[in-house]
Amino acid sequence: MRIIETKIYTIEEHPNKEKCFEWIRDNWHDLNQHSVDELIKSINVLSSKIGGKFDYSISQVPDRGEHITFTNYSQEDLCRLSADDCPLTGVCWDIDLIVGLREGNTNKVLDSLHGDTEYIYSDKGLLELCNANEYEFDENGKCI
Repeated sequence: MRIIETKIYTIEEHPNKEKCFEWIRDNWHDLNQHSVDELIKSINVLSSKIGGKFDYSISQVPDRGEHITFTNYSQEDLCRLSADDCPLTGVCWDIDLIVGLREGNTNKVLDSLHGDTEYIYSDKGLLELCNANEYEFDENGKCI
């Protein structure tokens, strides 16, 4: 039997935060998946409120095949929705989805989603994540 001692750091204590951020970016690829799931819920609820058909392909990061389309829906029912009240699921994606569809630009919500993901994986976003969750790291930046 042998004992190996390892120094453990919070993100604030770590001598090289960038190593920690790099490890997270290389190993945690779904930090904003919850936003994708929330947006899908908003799409489903919007479809139930305005009728018609919808199709989508959504990713946390920009992808050539991404799209959100609604066809044969009620413009009247869409206009009745107050986007600012987040009437679909109560999350921010409701606003950009409704406004984007009214403007004929459903990419508006995709742009917001991608911007949110970009922030989450930024140094500032990762620092907030690590502090909020009290993550700890070894000297190499690996989360323990």
